[in-house]
Amino acid sequence: MTTAIRRNRSATKGALRLALATSLGLALAACAATPSGEVASASSAAVAGASFDHRGWDSYLGGADSSQYSALAQINRSNVDQLEVVWEFPTGEGAPPLFNPVVAGGRMYVINGANQLVALDPATGAQIWESNLEGRIGTRGINYWTDGAGDERLMVLNNGELRAVNAATGEVITSFGGDGGVDLRDALPDDVVQPGPLQTNNPGRIYRDTIIMSLPAGAYDYAGSPANIQAYDVRTGALKWTFNTIPREGEFGHDTWPDTEDFNEFGGVHNWSESTVDTELGIVFIPTGTPRYDFYGGNREGDNLFGNSIIAIDAETGERIWHFQTVHHDLWDFDLPVAPKLMTITKDGEQIPIVIQGTKHGYIFVFDRRDGTPIWPIEEVAVPESDVPGEHASPTQPIPTLPEPYMRLSFTPDDINPYLPESDQEALRELFANSRWGEGPFVPPSIQGTISFPGHNGGLNWGNVAVDPDRQRLYVVSRELPLMLKLMPDRREEALEAMPNADEEDLPYRWPVNFMLQSNGMGAIKPPFSNLTAYDMNTGRKIYSIPNGEILTLEEQGITGVGAQTPRSGPVATAGGLLFVNTASDRAFRARDADTGEVLWEHRFDAATEGVPAVYEVNGRQMITVPVGGVGHFLGGLGLPEPGPGRYVTFALPEGAE
Repeated sequence: MTTAIRRNRSATKGALRLALATSLGLALAACAATPSGEVASASSAAVAGASFDHRGWDSYLGGADSSQYSALAQINRSNVDQLEVVWEFPTGEGAPPLFNPVVAGGRMYVINGANQLVALDPATGAQIWESNLEGRIGTRGINYWTDGAGDERLMVLNNGELRAVNAATGEVITSFGGDGGVDLRDALPDDVVQPGPLQTNNPGRIYRDTIIMSLPAGAYDYAGSPANIQAYDVRTGALKWTFNTIPREGEFGHDTWPDTEDFNEFGGVHNWSESTVDTELGIVFIPTGTPRYDFYGGNREGDNLFGNSIIAIDAETGERIWHFQTVHHDLWDFDLPVAPKLMTITKDGEQIPIVIQGTKHGYIFVFDRRDGTPIWPIEEVAVPESDVPGEHASPTQPIPTLPEPYMRLSFTPDDINPYLPESDQEALRELFANSRWGEGPFVPPSIQGTISFPGHNGGLNWGNVAVDPDRQRLYVVSRELPLMLKLMPDRREEALEAMPNADEEDLPYRWPVNFMLQSNGMGAIKPPFSNLTAYDMNTGRKIYSIPNGEILTLEEQGITGVGAQTPRSGPVATAGGLLFVNTASDRAFRARDADTGEVLWEHRFDAATEGVPAVYEVNGRQMITVPVGGVGHFLGGLGLPEPGPGRYVTFALPEGAE
């Protein structure tokens, strides 16, 4: 291993970034990241997106384009205050539902507390069938496929095996794969760390007769398996292609990793969140996460492609079309947590089909989705250095000039939450005095302890972004949760032996989980704890940014306008001029005026509501179904009332209403 040589190469690359950080250079770099090395013309293809179906809800997040948008307008600004509950379906004992209902083939598909798929009558909520699967299945959503001639399938990951379920009966189709399943581990290279069953809550995406699955990271440790992207025939289960998220020898990006005999032990770079397909251009957009280990990379010097990248992949062949890395050599667990969003904007008189990628750390990246050209300049900006022995932090990180960040990007002693007990506030002031902290999200983890903000459970989470492609609007629900990144060396001999490419300086540092939740269950930073931010994507400018939701325990004291704590909820936009948003810490479901954010209607539940609502039409009636249940993410210490039962709740206008 040539540690000194690799360190010099890293320093050279950093100096070049600082010298060449111009918008033109970055645009060309993104365009040039094609398999052939040729720059594709942004005007060489027809404008995409006109054929996307936004009236149905036949896949997770509404459809393959992940828009979280419905073109239905029966429910609109003028009548939304008439919404009423029309049916409920109880999920029974077990985990509360987060599942985004899917409506297709005249049925609604959800998950119950027993971890089984259930088909319902979408008009009444009456159960049609319940599956009989053994083991875990994905908890956030599912995808539906039909050949249009009677073959209807739900593609489900079950204990690490991809299965096809008969959508009409709930029975496993045994002709798919080997006796009804395909083990995702079978397509991994033989020389990588062999993991246990590869189960993930990312339901994948269907393109024509292909199901595209993103593998989870095989282990939360230094050594693990690569989280590759695999494509299978939806009829037979035959493997069609594999994309290596950690490039192997001879592949583009391999040289962004150390040249070491332990290379096959590097893991992570997983698309745990969501993915998106442009069904017209035949591109699947994959947003990836951090390489392992998440908070120390002394043993993985380099930028570590395709970590923290949006990758545009040919959905037919698995070939990379273009990519952009949003974080170099990640040390913060800044995975890309949400599905890329698609729309066509008008800029400088030209219609441009774009892809929008939200992040955990406050920024939004926007590209021409055909070739990866940034819509607005992205600058490489110098960031603080790491002081951890053996670390090789990137000297710069990419910062988009537009859109504006959707949240504040620093946490200082002046920002301590005033609704904490005084003893907690004083302890936080002392913590600031003895910790590393600063401006921006890229203050590295440290042995001393770094107060990190937004932090890897702040910013965005799955399902937190919606678009209105018809009006070129982007809607973002943010979470503001700082954390303490204090690295602790693991000096056990077996831990060091298990660390790939370890040098004498490299120790397998660990991060004891510390989200800085205080004695009353609240976060450390002052309000707003969550914002709802709307953008005009023709300009990249904000239309509004307002607190999103409340906290029940503060409402009881007459304190409002603070934003919900750590919402894990999906906004849905509609052609009726509405934005539906659910929040857990106040157990509320709201309809807002999409133009202003004003609340036009509100319903309170007796339990949290997390996950993405579904908007659909049945028998000429527009309906909205939302999952309800549990306490909510990071809300266990707030002292909220005992939650009511888990269930799906469906709203509609009264019969005959206008």
